[in-house]
Amino acid sequence: MRITTANTYATTINNLQLRQQDLSDAQTRLSSGKRVLMPSDDPAAAARAERALAAELRSEASQRSVDASKVLMTQAESALGDANELLSQVREALVAAGNASYTDANRAIQANKIQGLRDQLLQVANRSDGAGTYLFGGQGANQAPFVDTPAGVVFRGVSGQTQTDADTSLPLSTDGNAAWLSSRTGNGVFVTRAAGNNVTNQPVSGAWIDPGSVSDPSQLFPVADTGYRIRFTSATDYTVESFPLATPNVTTTESTGTFASGRAITLHGTRVNIAGAPAAGDQFEITPSTPTLNLFTALDQAVANLKQPGLTGSQRAQGTSDALRNVDASLAGLSAARSAAGDVLNSIDMVTSRLSAQKLDAQTQRSNAEDLDLVQALSDFQNKQSGYDAALKSYSAVQKLSLFQYINP
Repeated sequence: MRITTANTYATTINNLQLRQQDLSDAQTRLSSGKRVLMPSDDPAAAARAERALAAELRSEASQRSVDASKVLMTQAESALGDANELLSQVREALVAAGNASYTDANRAIQANKIQGLRDQLLQVANRSDGAGTYLFGGQGANQAPFVDTPAGVVFRGVSGQTQTDADTSLPLSTDGNAAWLSSRTGNGVFVTRAAGNNVTNQPVSGAWIDPGSVSDPSQLFPVADTGYRIRFTSATDYTVESFPLATPNVTTTESTGTFASGRAITLHGTRVNIAGAPAAGDQFEITPSTPTLNLFTALDQAVANLKQPGLTGSQRAQGTSDALRNVDASLAGLSAARSAAGDVLNSIDMVTSRLSAQKLDAQTQRSNAEDLDLVQALSDFQNKQSGYDAALKSYSAVQKLSLFQYINP
């Protein structure tokens, strides 16, 4: 077979171009540090790299949500700490107002102090997060969530919480209704109250009842939706009645007893103390606790009680005891909300660590799929460069295969 000079020349040019292209590709991979520059380079590796990139971006997006939750929960925890401090000052004022030597004017001074603290608490409840929304707006509020109306403070937000994506499930707001207006009434288990005198139709004037305590949890309120009434038939004798909460006038006699000041009365797992000098017809009730204690309503009642002149010593004692009980219950509710915010902040630290690990894993998978082995790549580049040099020399030799080279004198 005869091979012409033109054929040899064309073949050499083609090989030179191929080697030049290979050398250029190797140089591009070296400069970029990537083995897979386009899906056609390695479709399977490109698919793995794309999945890893998507996982990395999801981790980054989740981390942004976590950061937002951390900022809001930090602000909420700080606000609840301020509220606890203000309520502690309210408690101190109530204890001071309970001093038997205080006059009505002295108590009015303490009432004004409590009123000022109550207004500060309302400002804390309506505190903004600095971005146009409210820390205690629940699922959303475009205006202050707590509104002071003639009937008392009401919640105008949406109860509940907004949360981050399902992968993290962290709150982006705090349910203000639950934190400020839904503490448990009484001592958290049951509520005691002076129910007046059924003979004179006047308030109880010579005795008062404490918040009580639980003596046997297994016996508490054996019949659902039932309350108990301690009715004095004389200054020393009383009858215990049960009644349905829906129809409190329908009573059933449970037991009778003899009263002694300072001696606890126990019934159905509860223990209460009645102090002072009860009169015939005085009534005291014990009902189950409910999550309906409005902090601001409790403070308004305390202020009104302190400003009311002419009350007897027992009525003052009962009002102060009820107010302290409500403040303690509200403190417990706000402390629980603050603890919940602290738990969220602890969870955020763990979620952040998890997302960092997920992002690192995704970056590792992506690197394994598309990054270049530099040692191997440098070796391949040197080999291709040697091949390209050889092709250039071959081309140079082929160029000399001309008849004029032989006839040139």
